[in-house]
Amino acid sequence: MAFTLQGIPVSRGIAIGRAHVLASAALEVVHYRVAVEQVAAEILRLDDAVAQVVNELYSLASDLPPDSPPEFSALLELHRLILQDPLLSEEPKRLIAERRYNAEWALTTQLQAAVAQFEEIEDSYLAARQADVEQVVERVLKLLTGSATAFPEPSLGNDDMLIIAHDIAPADMLQFKKRPFGGFATDLGSATSHTAIVARSLDIPAIVGLSSASRLIRQDEWVIIDGDAGVLIVDPSPIVLEEYRLKRRDAELQREKLRRLANMPTRTLDEVPIELLANIELPADCAMANDVGAMGIGLYRTEFLFMNRHGDLPDEQEQFEAYRAVVDAMTGRPVTIRTLDIGADKPFDAEVPSNAANPALGLRAIRYCLAEPQMFLTQLRAILRASAFGPTRLLIPMIAHLHEIDQTLGLIAQARTQLDARGLAYDRELLIGGMIEIPAAALSLASFVKRLDFLSIGTNDLIQYTLAIDRTDNTVAHLYDPLHPAVLQLVAQTIRAGERAGIPVSVCGEMAGDPALARLLLGMGLREFSMHPAQILSVKQEILRADLSRCRTITKKVLATGEPVKIRALLEASAPPQ
Repeated sequence: MAFTLQGIPVSRGIAIGRAHVLASAALEVVHYRVAVEQVAAEILRLDDAVAQVVNELYSLASDLPPDSPPEFSALLELHRLILQDPLLSEEPKRLIAERRYNAEWALTTQLQAAVAQFEEIEDSYLAARQADVEQVVERVLKLLTGSATAFPEPSLGNDDMLIIAHDIAPADMLQFKKRPFGGFATDLGSATSHTAIVARSLDIPAIVGLSSASRLIRQDEWVIIDGDAGVLIVDPSPIVLEEYRLKRRDAELQREKLRRLANMPTRTLDEVPIELLANIELPADCAMANDVGAMGIGLYRTEFLFMNRHGDLPDEQEQFEAYRAVVDAMTGRPVTIRTLDIGADKPFDAEVPSNAANPALGLRAIRYCLAEPQMFLTQLRAILRASAFGPTRLLIPMIAHLHEIDQTLGLIAQARTQLDARGLAYDRELLIGGMIEIPAAALSLASFVKRLDFLSIGTNDLIQYTLAIDRTDNTVAHLYDPLHPAVLQLVAQTIRAGERAGIPVSVCGEMAGDPALARLLLGMGLREFSMHPAQILSVKQEILRADLSRCRTITKKVLATGEPVKIRALLEASAPPQ
């Protein structure tokens, strides 16, 4: 019987094929108590399983084929680090020894404890790291229960084998890469999960957050993954199948045409140059940014260096080498490095308050960095040192008060003095910018622009804070709307403030990567877009077809409209013919 499931689209495209459903070892774990005399043997059984998973991860990392996405090596290392966390490496053995739990029970008990901690995190990117912990535990449980992942065998025909699972670890996806694997859909996951990141790197259609797909879909059933709409169609009719095959062919032709744009200058029809920059999380992401012709890095999120450190933080040399790797990879194009955006809602294993009533409004981002000046100085020195190797800009997240800018500038001056004393080089003209992601910042620009060299609008948080909507909360996520008139007014106001002050303004949130919004942002005066590398060519195509005078006319009408529905209608009506 045909039916449709709606999830979260994380990688675009259409895949059609037979479902290969993966069972989850963590869903049904037998609980029993071991005899006293068997405790030592049970602990050894757990140790052996963990050691085997560690060896598997090392083996996968050493055998990475040259065409593997660069994210894989970092994610395999992250999964090894997770296994070393005492919460998973020591606590289960204590449960076996003290309560005589069997190994599977002890491990799933500690997994539940870890999940409870992640549920307190409000930031979507770091909350999604819960999936990494679950995936590591799943690998160990499969060894303990003898239920190894069953990989699909090669099949004949023009359609793909599509993976349907409760969740998929990036390490397992590497195994699938050697087999006919055209797309995947999972019950769990978010747009910022590592599985989603890897899916975008592999450039395969993917949907996550389907809740119950792995239980509802039968093995070898026909399915369609629509990675554009986030729709999974099960047992489609022949008419629907043929319709999607036509769509897939059209999409493949369109993608091929987009690839030809990579080396073209980005200019509007009236010859106005526009900068298209990339958002990255890892130095290895620069490869994809270069492939699509990014003009630089508009946002380097440095949080990844600090995550899952288990008590130690990256020192100055480690940070410097990571930042320099990005600067070197961009070969003279600008790199914008955002200082640590972490805190009460983004804990790493350090002394971070975890009992805040509302962590998203607590000690995070620049507030946290200013509260930990020695840690912040270490990062500032590393960024400054990297700036000696190519054009670098430093970006301060979540500013709301003028004194936060002044304190940061004071610490940057202190970091410079420390480097001077050590005789180390840095760019003495390093540009300092601020992220506008709080309404208070957008309304305080008259004073902010006197201290800053550039602005970057983080639309994800700006929308969330303006509308008081947690976009990760399913009960209110439908109210999260980038076309809300208040949001558009704040974005336009920020761009105008930058123009008046003569400083550049970029947009680095999801709005920048939405082709449907490109003309609207151009009409507001935006000349610098920063987005995930996978989005650059689609946005570039829209810009190449845009006429600024027409964009300004449409934007003026949009800003005078008070209803998102009418705004969408205006934007659709103004779109040039395909």
